[in-house]
Amino acid sequence: MRKSTWGWLAFSALVLGVWLYFTPPGLLGKADAIAYAVCARNPAHSPFLGSRQMPLCYRCTGMHLGTLLTLGVLAWRAPRRGGYPHGRVAGVLAALFAAFALDGGNAFLTDWLHRPLLYPPNNILRLFTGLGMGIVIGAMLYAVAQQALWANTHPEAALTPRRLRGLLLGAVLLGGLVLTGNPLVLYPVALLTTADVVLVLGAIYSLFALGVARRESQAHTWSELTNFFLAGFVIAMLQIGLMDWLRFHLTHTWGPYPGL
Repeated sequence: MRKSTWGWLAFSALVLGVWLYFTPPGLLGKADAIAYAVCARNPAHSPFLGSRQMPLCYRCTGMHLGTLLTLGVLAWRAPRRGGYPHGRVAGVLAALFAAFALDGGNAFLTDWLHRPLLYPPNNILRLFTGLGMGIVIGAMLYAVAQQALWANTHPEAALTPRRLRGLLLGAVLLGGLVLTGNPLVLYPVALLTTADVVLVLGAIYSLFALGVARRESQAHTWSELTNFFLAGFVIAMLQIGLMDWLRFHLTHTWGPYPGL
């Protein structure tokens, strides 16, 4: 292992250790702290694990579940396929994005106006439009990453109509499982969705680091990318830690914003 990699590992461990020290105890406490950096955590918009609020609201839970599902399926079934979605697949993704934007905009304006705008918002729509948006995010992030990481990327689109149908079915099944409220479902969902927050932020910053170093589309093995992944993780944790500190400084609570 190169000296620079050991340096990045040590720095990553230091940043993670500081963040772990200053955040609430327990796995769910750490999950709350990750979610705290990216989600309003409104109790009325969130699932509950028994009497305990889940780290992410329904919309963010769906979005990160959908992203994780999509990235996992594409990495398994379409390694190093870097083409962007096109044709009917692109049309479906556009519709999923439009549904997310419409439902989110309607919910925001309803809260602002204190009365329903287009229709009364509800948590089922928040969850399923979030899942759809997660598929969009996962599909686009996967294509960008494959093109930026590898020297031998295949030009075919990773997300085919058949895979999209499978993802849509999987998203519906996952949404149904979340709505059961079963702790055996919600506990791993809480950990997986907050882990996806770190994964997505880390991936984006890793790609940014590749661009800064002018190393896009050059790697042949995962080991060549280790330092960039570690750099992305460090930046992601610094962002999460900064947002945690700022929000706690303003609200003095690890819970939702006062007044929600």
